[in-house]
Amino acid sequence: MNNVKSLSRDDKETLFLYLREKRIRKARLDFWEFCKLLEPDFYKEHRWHLKLLCETLQGLLEGTLINPETNKPYKKLILNIPPRHGKSRTLVNFCRWALGKNNNNRIITASYNDDQASEFSRFTRDGIKEEKTFGYEVIFNDIFPDTKIKQGNSSFEKWALEKQFFNYKGAGVGGSITGKGCNIAICDDLIKDADTAYNESALDKIWLWYTGTFLSRKETGSIEIMNMTRWSKKDPCGRILRSKAGKDWYVLKLEAFDGENMLCSDLLTKEEYDFLADPENFDNAIFRANYHQEPLDVKGQLYSLKTYDTRPKHFERIIAFGDTADQGKDWFSMPIGGVLDGDIYILDWLYTKDPYEITEGLAVDMLSNNKVDLVKIESNAGGRQFARNIEKLLRNTVLNKTYVKWFAQTNNKIGRILVNSSGINAHVFLPKDFHLTHRQVFNDLMSFQKEAKNKHDDAPDSLTGLYEMINYIDPFGGL
Repeated sequence: MNNVKSLSRDDKETLFLYLREKRIRKARLDFWEFCKLLEPDFYKEHRWHLKLLCETLQGLLEGTLINPETNKPYKKLILNIPPRHGKSRTLVNFCRWALGKNNNNRIITASYNDDQASEFSRFTRDGIKEEKTFGYEVIFNDIFPDTKIKQGNSSFEKWALEKQFFNYKGAGVGGSITGKGCNIAICDDLIKDADTAYNESALDKIWLWYTGTFLSRKETGSIEIMNMTRWSKKDPCGRILRSKAGKDWYVLKLEAFDGENMLCSDLLTKEEYDFLADPENFDNAIFRANYHQEPLDVKGQLYSLKTYDTRPKHFERIIAFGDTADQGKDWFSMPIGGVLDGDIYILDWLYTKDPYEITEGLAVDMLSNNKVDLVKIESNAGGRQFARNIEKLLRNTVLNKTYVKWFAQTNNKIGRILVNSSGINAHVFLPKDFHLTHRQVFNDLMSFQKEAKNKHDDAPDSLTGLYEMINYIDPFGGL
């Protein structure tokens, strides 16, 4: 340090320029150095996960990431990393660096919709086009001076470099990418959120587009990157890893907290993590998917319910089951289903913490509107009086046809739920938009664990009761 201080001003400038040039040359060869040089406030040495990510991406591009089973380079990479930890940001930088390294590279990226795809494309393009704001600032053009965006060919979604016909295309799921081929294919968050992950039809459409459209654009020898939260066993990562081709993919999976240390306390503190981990603040299943890469429908989840698009025109009968709340701390839960050929199609579901005087009216309206033939109500916890009140109110409705039956439940609740779960998974169908129209009950169903102390069991308990009714015939009701 003293030697530097003793240098003349001209010598200091010469030294500065020498060190600057040295870093620029390293950035051309090393992706981690590239990221540090352009964004030193984010890419810091102690953020080891970012360095690991950069090294993995560079190894994939340069063929030095070796599959130990085949002794050949991996061509496919899965990234499962928590939110806010720089994965998409690093992929944008990777696209810039790859184009700087070789102007002939052709990249196609896909995201869950066109807006997200445009953002990724614009950040990549603008990083290459960046201009200096002060003299000694290092920008992309200092590192790769021969890589420039072609004038008149720089839209957000598709653009090219000078002397090239095509270099980059971004598209949302379902969008068109025909006519373009690539040697670098990147999927960045094909699934938007938990609502999509819970929707089996939506997952099927994403998979169909990925396999039928996106993969057709890959050229021989290309590399592929799948970056996403592990939402579901039916998400693209889940289907890929269960297939025979799963062994061909390198998986970089990082959890926000490993039980002892945070992945990066700069980006997510332990206090923030604990707040998110509290079920009172954040849905636990969604938290585990985002921050621990545990699919919503895999770890200990009891239900994997089927969905239906179109309601059948006729049912053999329509039934309902009421599970009354206990002292106001639980939910009143009443699913309504149409029975057809041994299956139950959920038509509606009353799920509320309102007091009985309000719930009674809501229940009567729902039973009448759905033309329910039989409703069974547990007489535990005041259920008998509730059932009698419902019966009286129903008598005053026009064309009432609902027979009300109350009974005392003596069988073990959790035992009933577990025993009947396989039958429910096979024979109960939810409307395809149920996760949107009945969000609370859906979350309570799908987060119910096989072996855990579950916070709420009202939804599984009432669904079990409804399923137990499927072959029920009441001697007085004639059903």
